[in-house]
Amino acid sequence: MSFSENLQFFRARHTLTQEQLAERLGVSRQSVSKWESGQSYPEMDTLLTLCDLFGTDLDTLLRGSAEQSCAEDSAGYDRFMTAHARKIAGSAAGLILSFALCSGLYALNLPMALYTTLFWLTAGVCIVVLVASGIQYSIFCKRNPVITDFYTQKQRDAFTQRYIWHISGGVGGIIFSLAAACLGNYLLPASSPNQPHLEALIGTAFLVLLSGAVFSLIYGGMLQDKYDIEKYNRERAPEYQARQRKIAPFCGGVMLIATALFLFLGIARGQWNWCWLVYLPASAICAAIKVFSQKQP
Repeated sequence: MSFSENLQFFRARHTLTQEQLAERLGVSRQSVSKWESGQSYPEMDTLLTLCDLFGTDLDTLLRGSAEQSCAEDSAGYDRFMTAHARKIAGSAAGLILSFALCSGLYALNLPMALYTTLFWLTAGVCIVVLVASGIQYSIFCKRNPVITDFYTQKQRDAFTQRYIWHISGGVGGIIFSLAAACLGNYLLPASSPNQPHLEALIGTAFLVLLSGAVFSLIYGGMLQDKYDIEKYNRERAPEYQARQRKIAPFCGGVMLIATALFLFLGIARGQWNWCWLVYLPASAICAAIKVFSQKQP
């Protein structure tokens, strides 16, 4: 396929009119029309902008077959990103379940050494999976800095229906877990020698339900990002990578402080039932730092 044919294919695939494409490129509609008719070619800067816009490489745009490149997932992107999302969501849910295990064993009045040991074993497995998945993701991104958008609109529409249930199910799960915890505390006897253990049992049930909701939210959100190949390509740009390197020490420091506080409250104060909550504001602070950094020029 020629450049003109590839340009027409990509423009139609992204449901853009000639006027809309011209507006994004900062050129006239007549220029786009001439490119598509083969009367002229854009400058190199414009070609690179087209590659970023359509998620393709320069060789495919100028001399390759756009239709064939979009029909194939040569990098194994879909399979890798789905497995990556499952690992991250599963590890996050597993970390919450490790707190639930700790709380549940405490409710059974078992020795502290036993449930703390089991907690660190289960949490350690989840952390190892998170770290390994992060390294695998980094390697994949370095090997594939640009992915050609091969998803069809039909595939995106089908996922949108599933995404609605992932998010609504996750939100509903959080609400249901909170309601169940409130009901359990309401039904709890006013005075009982086993009250701390009963409260821990309620907390265990809450955390188990919460883990399922968290898995649904994270998994659905990461799958949505998987279909946003334009975002994937944009985040591989040198400017974005440099910005991420600047904010990494701040987020790392926040999470280290949260971990130190968690260990102090859990080990020194024995507040295993709720000390995990320190990670919620820490995560919110890291998210705010990331959003603020993206708004910087």
